[in-house]
Amino acid sequence: MNSNKVVNNKSVVSLMIGLILLIATNSYALPANIETRLDVTYGESEDQALDVYYPSVKTRNAPVIFMVHGGAWRVGDKASKSVVKNKVAHWVPKGFIFVSVNYRMLPNTRPVKQAEDIEKALEFAQRNARRWGGAPEKFILMGHSAGAHLVALVSARNDPAQTPWLGTVALDSAAYDVVKIMSSPSPARFYKKAFGKHIEYWKMASPILKLEAKTPPFLAICSTKRKDDSCSQGGNFVKKANSLGSRAQLMRVPLSHRKVNVDLGLNNCYTQGVDDFLKTLHPSVASLLSGQSRLRQRRRNCTDY
Repeated sequence: MNSNKVVNNKSVVSLMIGLILLIATNSYALPANIETRLDVTYGESEDQALDVYYPSVKTRNAPVIFMVHGGAWRVGDKASKSVVKNKVAHWVPKGFIFVSVNYRMLPNTRPVKQAEDIEKALEFAQRNARRWGGAPEKFILMGHSAGAHLVALVSARNDPAQTPWLGTVALDSAAYDVVKIMSSPSPARFYKKAFGKHIEYWKMASPILKLEAKTPPFLAICSTKRKDDSCSQGGNFVKKANSLGSRAQLMRVPLSHRKVNVDLGLNNCYTQGVDDFLKTLHPSVASLLSGQSRLRQRRRNCTDY
């Protein structure tokens, strides 16, 4: 047999196995009584799209969780199991709407422009929220990793022309101060690819430097298991936000960077802690999250945050 053909066959098999594993990783069953609107476009690029998850029973003026995936500003997808599954299963049956967003990524679109995509997607989703049973004024921004950086940047800029939202939950970003990161002796390669060589761009991409006025309530969640300084970066952002009159807090959790994303929505103290923050944002949110006494006893033993 021709050796090149053997190599090619092995390559095809490897590719097929990789695709099967990818499909298996992202395949899951949604809970009953949840409906979806998938690949709703908010811009001209095919990457400018979002998915909507909402209760089958018609809602009115429901709060909306607006989720931005991570992936080093280069990879990731709105439909990923780690982004969607546990969060949708936890919040949508309670009466929330969940929106998961894609945006243009590296190498063609850099983080500052990506934040503009998020602002555009947010404006679109708020404009269309009532079609899905949601309220445009009851949005909650949420993002993980690079997505957490983007929602923090959007929150810090807090464009007065933007429809206000209730609050922001940033899941384990270590990029609140990009200038500090890029000025270090050896920033990680993925930071170099994302933020380049110019300090002026670093400043534009730094949530802590763009934060100049009061912003909606902000919860910065950080992993105590990360080797970099996500807790330090998050803590500094929270401190500055509070000094400007915002209501911001830092939640330290003993979870890996990945688990901070995946485990949110599971029946654990971490999810309950996030829910406790969400309850403070609006009476209707508190009402939907009330009656969750099953974790009350466990919370007495939760010393993570």
